[in-house]
Amino acid sequence: TVMAAPMTNDQSCFFAQALGVSFLKCLLINAYHSTDFEVHRNWLALTHSLPVPQWYYEAMSEWTLDYPPLFAWFEYGLSHIAWFFDKEMLVVQNLNYASPATILFQRLSVIVADVVFFYAVKECCKCLREDKGKDLLGKPSFILTVLLLWNFGLLIVDHIHFQYNGFLFGVLLLSIARHFQNRHFEGALLFSVLFNLKHIYLYIAPAYGIYLLRCFCFTQSNAEVSGFSVVRLVTLGTIVLSTFAVSFGPFIGQLPQVLSRLFPFKRGLCHAYWAPNIWALYNIADKAFSILGVKFKLLDINKLPKASMTGGLVQEFQHSVLPSVSPLATLVCTLLSILPALFRIWHRPNGARGFLCCLVICALGSFMFGWHVHEKAILMAILPLSLLAVESREEARIFLILSITGHYSLFPLLFTTQELPIKIFLMLLFTIFSLISLKTLFRKGGALLNPLEATYLLGLIPLELICEFVYPLTVWQKTFPFLPLMLTSVYCALGVTYAFIRLYISLLTCSDSTKKIKTQ
Repeated sequence: TVMAAPMTNDQSCFFAQALGVSFLKCLLINAYHSTDFEVHRNWLALTHSLPVPQWYYEAMSEWTLDYPPLFAWFEYGLSHIAWFFDKEMLVVQNLNYASPATILFQRLSVIVADVVFFYAVKECCKCLREDKGKDLLGKPSFILTVLLLWNFGLLIVDHIHFQYNGFLFGVLLLSIARHFQNRHFEGALLFSVLFNLKHIYLYIAPAYGIYLLRCFCFTQSNAEVSGFSVVRLVTLGTIVLSTFAVSFGPFIGQLPQVLSRLFPFKRGLCHAYWAPNIWALYNIADKAFSILGVKFKLLDINKLPKASMTGGLVQEFQHSVLPSVSPLATLVCTLLSILPALFRIWHRPNGARGFLCCLVICALGSFMFGWHVHEKAILMAILPLSLLAVESREEARIFLILSITGHYSLFPLLFTTQELPIKIFLMLLFTIFSLISLKTLFRKGGALLNPLEATYLLGLIPLELICEFVYPLTVWQKTFPFLPLMLTSVYCALGVTYAFIRLYISLLTCSDSTKKIKTQ
């Protein structure tokens, strides 16, 4: 008989963390949930109750199906389990239905789907080259496990606010791990599946395309035609096209309708709460210019556009002084922001590490300049950057700035009083661990953050005190209710922009040698 190998200390530690974080998620089952809870309940109902051709036409609820078909099939699969919890949640007409059994099922579905994320984190840890005999805080794999499994953003967005990001990021991280393990066909398949689950990952598709073409289809280090593998290119193309065929095949006759749902350009430049990006700074600059213009009688107040940028509504609006921004303009700005990174990994490829750095830049560039960006999209940069943070001192520094700023920018998602201590406690816990562990890992080079960076991050404390405790007591609360959101967005936009610039400098100046992340 063959005995099962005993678990190592590292494996025991990993499973203990996975169980611990799952227990915490269970404690949050009855916490506040956002309208996204009803969005996914409605999708369960319509995929279960309606014929497939009607899925992307159904509009009884305002929360219409606007994810790609593979995610619709995922909801369809979940709906058959939901039937055993409460059949009423699967009735399309039952808008805003949230029975205790419905809440329990939907919360548990997110927690169970996170198994994919756990497996992906385990695979990512295998891609790290360990230094034997170090204590826990000196082990990159332990630090990475905590940074990913206990990620503050994922915990509040998925398990309080309500979404399935952990499952989706699990597919992304597993795809990244496969490229580090030189299993490129698997990596390409996983990304293709991911894109057909949620199309926001289009943001990072350029990094995948250039990396696979340059480092996999070209079999020699110099990109000469003689070293190009047509077989590899055709195989990759077949993988991608097959995935899209399976996903979109049943909807081939209604592609325009499906695409109009996936890309709703009639929405405004910014989401209800401005994501902390360039457009938040652009909006506030326009607002400042218009106020100064009226004050110095350079502008006629009656001729300024009436649509308010600070009313918190998802709408199209005209800027008062600066040129209004079109979807095409944001596309051009996004492409210009990522082109240098793509050129870098084409001309000076640095293997999977260069690909990962380029992926983070593509995610951040799209976040910075994209159209109608959600604040939650910052996680697409923070989570992959965690892998680089345990590998390089400079990336650790960028990670601290981006994660603290980006995570704090998610605070307005949880605006209820009972969730206030939860978000502050979890944020502090994650931030303190990040600071201590990364400082311990890179203890030889002195402080990770310079005084200016540390001062900026500490500025988040008075900002939180003002927004949560002081401002609601002032007379301005009724006149300018959006001001705390605007302050948060603009302050965080400065940190995200700074991290983006530092990451670019790191990519363009780093040597071609890999450090702790290994390719197998």
